[in-house]
Amino acid sequence: MSSYYFSASPEKRIISSGKQFLLNQVLCFIKKHRIKATILAILLIAYYFCLPDPLFRTPTSTVIESRNGALLGARIAEDGQWRFPETDSVPKKFEQCILHFEDAYFYTHPGFNPISIGKALVRNIRAGNVVRGGSTLTQQVIRLSRKGKKRTYFEKVLEIILATRLELRHSKKDILRLYASQAPFGSNVVGLDVAAWRYFGVQPHQLSWAESATLAVLPNAPSLVYPGKNQEKLRIKRNRLLHKLREAKLIDSTTYQLSIAEPLPQKPFPLPRTAPHLLQRMAREHPGQKVRTSIDPALQDRVNTIVKQHHEILKQNEVYNAAVLVMDVHTRQVLAYTGNTPTDKKHQKDVDIINAPRSTGSIMKPFLYAAMLDAGELLPNTLVPDIPTRISSYTPENFNPEYDGAVPAGSALTRSLNIPFVRMLQDYGLERFRDKLQAFRLRDIDRPADYYGLTLILGGAESNLWDLCKTYASLASTVNHFHETSSEYYTGEFAEPVLKANEKAGFGTVSRQKTVFDAGSIFLTFQAMRELNRPEGNEAWQYFDSTKKIAWKTGTSFGNRDAWAIGATKDYVIGVWAGNADGEGRPGLTGVTAAAPILFDVFDALPSSSWFDMPYDELVEAEVCRNSGYLASPLCPKTTAWIPHSGQRTGPCPYHHLVHLDSKRQYRVNTSCTPVTDIIAEPWFTLPPLMEHYYKNNHANYKSLPPFRADCFTDGPVAMDFIYPREDQDVILPKNFEGTTNELVVKVAHSKPGTTVFWYVDDRFLGQTRTFHEMAIIPREGKHLITVIDEFGNEIKRTVRVKK
Repeated sequence: MSSYYFSASPEKRIISSGKQFLLNQVLCFIKKHRIKATILAILLIAYYFCLPDPLFRTPTSTVIESRNGALLGARIAEDGQWRFPETDSVPKKFEQCILHFEDAYFYTHPGFNPISIGKALVRNIRAGNVVRGGSTLTQQVIRLSRKGKKRTYFEKVLEIILATRLELRHSKKDILRLYASQAPFGSNVVGLDVAAWRYFGVQPHQLSWAESATLAVLPNAPSLVYPGKNQEKLRIKRNRLLHKLREAKLIDSTTYQLSIAEPLPQKPFPLPRTAPHLLQRMAREHPGQKVRTSIDPALQDRVNTIVKQHHEILKQNEVYNAAVLVMDVHTRQVLAYTGNTPTDKKHQKDVDIINAPRSTGSIMKPFLYAAMLDAGELLPNTLVPDIPTRISSYTPENFNPEYDGAVPAGSALTRSLNIPFVRMLQDYGLERFRDKLQAFRLRDIDRPADYYGLTLILGGAESNLWDLCKTYASLASTVNHFHETSSEYYTGEFAEPVLKANEKAGFGTVSRQKTVFDAGSIFLTFQAMRELNRPEGNEAWQYFDSTKKIAWKTGTSFGNRDAWAIGATKDYVIGVWAGNADGEGRPGLTGVTAAAPILFDVFDALPSSSWFDMPYDELVEAEVCRNSGYLASPLCPKTTAWIPHSGQRTGPCPYHHLVHLDSKRQYRVNTSCTPVTDIIAEPWFTLPPLMEHYYKNNHANYKSLPPFRADCFTDGPVAMDFIYPREDQDVILPKNFEGTTNELVVKVAHSKPGTTVFWYVDDRFLGQTRTFHEMAIIPREGKHLITVIDEFGNEIKRTVRVKK
């Protein structure tokens, strides 16, 4: 014997001896009875593998719940049954009801009850047919898994064998959960979870004793006592069970009396449809599963109501669809997901607009603004041209077809002016901007830059509400994280939003390097977007409580097909789209009139947020020109402003020049006509001729350069440019009521007042002008070359095509 045998305690030596003896007996039996041992081994193996795993392979419904477990919606299973995924627990009330009705000895038998089987067998033989069953809940689970099998004595024996195997594989609680998940409750309702909703409109744990008893008796004869039919039979079965519960002292007499007085269910309740388009999405991504989402049920209901209210207004203009997405900036969780209005099938009510690619309109202008701030190619109030523009064959127009001449970049963003942003995109670089957008992972912008051209900034590309809200939330989160981490960034800032309650957004690791844009550029962009007076077509916004601090942007696609509004605060991002899912445009459908009212109604449903913390480490206070927004030169009137560090690389103001005036400051002079001692040098703010022409119409305090005094010799640079028509423009000359063709009025701006200019059309002299440089002509139909020459020999040309 081994040394262990002698060193072990007497009890351990006895156990060891017993095991050795038993092993010897088994080996001896196998040697003497090889055939019997082989058969026994085969039977044991067959018994071990006789039970399928998993036991049920039936399709289940896709179910979505809110973050606190409230049912948001469900989709029927592929086989046409309402069958939720397996329940995770069985409520105590239902458990007591089902045990007292079906299997009182459930927790003590090994899967079958010999006494119940014997009693049932005797009674059935005496009756000559099956009048009583002796199946346990375990056997009923087996029978449910073997659906379609005839109820014969052989099948009963097989059920018993499989039931014992099920008892060895699963705990009693697990078997009870299998029964509650797979039991039939009449019609196409399978399982306790869906039965509680369909018959009582509540979750299983909210069922009363009477409701639990009603559901407990239904699986026994689901076709016979389907709610709404055979009411008296159902009542008798339920009350008999409630009487048992009272006898077992599980309920008192008062509860019993109240329970038997409760009405029976009459017809199935419809399941909640709180987020039908989110259910569509989850049915694609997680078919047949129960998903607990990040949705806030109270907010989702409120957003649904807001969308429904605005749908009633929008459809008066034959606008039938809208969508709203609400995200938490800090967690990136989706709090509300309303994919469409409650319209009808004719107007595509089932289309999930949140994921549909639509023309972006102006909604991406803040990205370009932030990109140029980040690159040090723009300051917040740098003047950008707003003048008639033609680039190759592309002629952008503002929503309001007027020109400011020059406008601060931040104001251009606030007012959503198109021409300044097209010119800014040309300066920044189309390919370069396309690369920046790629960092945002906007999946619908998947073509090369040349495919979109400069229209990219005005809606020439398509994106979707999901990706755009994700991007705005990521920008807001960049500023938040920069403050929270003491001036650091996260490598995975532009992470996908979260739709599941148990998931967290992956922000990556902390880094000193910016992710896409620095926090200062984003903050200044949000500052510009925070302005409230946002005219787009001369509408002044008056519906919003100015105490709320929100960075928001609207957008309208070409042809008034898409209306956008996206707003960001420190805590939330809300995105709104309105329009027609089939792409039909409608007059008056704009971001301001259609989407923005929804945006602010949803913001009113959220807690107020404080404004973003200023990222001081990414900003520097600098002296800038009060007039032009550029870095101040020595000639500029100065003011201070916060700019990105990269903004210090921008050039000084190019529009302030030192001019020499006479003693009365009426004329410009030089040493050819005035002694140096009598010349007054004064800084002057001067814009190029075309910019000046429009700028001074909107700025009464703008002063054009005084002319040179007549006795002065000048050889300084002069400039002139066409105001109208634009290059290669098609000009239509209509006829008046008398049948006479209207004139084409050509306009030119000249930098030197009082200069004489000479006009030619196709080398034919027309005349000259001195003060106001306008010339009316009636050219023949076709292509013409207009030439203008000033008295100093400067020349400009323009080609137009005339149509009558």
